[in-house]
Amino acid sequence: MTEEDHETELSPLSGDFTKDGITVEVMIFRPTGESVWILEVVYGDDIATIWEEPFETDQDAYDEFLRTVEREGMNTFLDDMSDTIH
Repeated sequence: MTEEDHETELSPLSGDFTKDGITVEVMIFRPTGESVWILEVVYGDDIATIWEEPFETDQDAYDEFLRTVEREGMNTFLDDMSDTIH
């Protein structure tokens, strides 16, 4: 694949998020030209949680991230295996 195949638009809502002494990177992005947003939360170098269903807006994705943090806590993102949810 070429670099062009991987072009994405990163939401300004993306960035580091810290709570309870745990910092994760929230990545909200969409492939260039697509209308839906993907939510991925990364902890460390190799632990990623990716939502299966895309979101209509980047704000919807961020709101779902916040709901997950409130419902399940930050420890939900610390599993040692990649995880896909929802």
